[in-house]
Amino acid sequence: MLTTRFVPGSPCWVELDSPHLETAERFYGGLFGWEFEEQVPEYAFCQLGGRNVAGIGALMGEAVTTAWTPYFLVSDCEATSQTVERAGGTVLMPPVDMASQGQMARFRDPAGAEFAIWLPGDVPGVDLVNEPGSMAWIELRESDTSAVRGFYKSVFGWRFEDARMGDVTYQLISPFGSAPGTGSSVAGLAPLAPGDRPHWLTYFEVPDCDAAVARCQELGGTVRSPAEEVKGVGRMASLSDPHGARFAVITSSG
Repeated sequence: MLTTRFVPGSPCWVELDSPHLETAERFYGGLFGWEFEEQVPEYAFCQLGGRNVAGIGALMGEAVTTAWTPYFLVSDCEATSQTVERAGGTVLMPPVDMASQGQMARFRDPAGAEFAIWLPGDVPGVDLVNEPGSMAWIELRESDTSAVRGFYKSVFGWRFEDARMGDVTYQLISPFGSAPGTGSSVAGLAPLAPGDRPHWLTYFEVPDCDAAVARCQELGGTVRSPAEEVKGVGRMASLSDPHGARFAVITSSG
């Protein structure tokens, strides 16, 4: 499960690149109750009770599409960027200092899914996970799951283990050095739906999945996959915001 006790290779931040910040803030503020604290022009922290849960910024060039992008903690941005290139990935944004907050870089894996890395400074990552309105899970959707495993193992040293999620064959992702069966998984890997493109999907916790789906539509969003119950996991749905950025909501079991 996700935690704010970040270790190398674990998700520590999630960020939306949007073509229109005002529309995005109105949508997500209405859906999750977020407030927004501007950091620099065209970038804001998304907050719940003054605690950071995500970031929203303007689209950064033609190489980046509107999407929710996960950030993974690293100890060396430069070295990780070089590893990404050697493993067949593409550098969308080379390592750059974000004032005293930290250092980041952005990439595309060999299949096309975009992700980023974070070397923390004053901002270690999000302050809250697994609570309503915050990140609850991230999931990689790829057509060739065996090929992409090799890439991410090279970059982060991740460990993959099989699991069953309803009728779907699923793989849990755990950081380097974690032991099997210890509940250390921080992400999932699932087969891509026919006709879809590879992507990382961010799940946000909500108190009522069906109510969140209805609210998304009221605010101008789209339902990509209707709410469904997955035994032992929770009730979840896949959505898109008014500009097409996909995300999911989940009301976790228990």
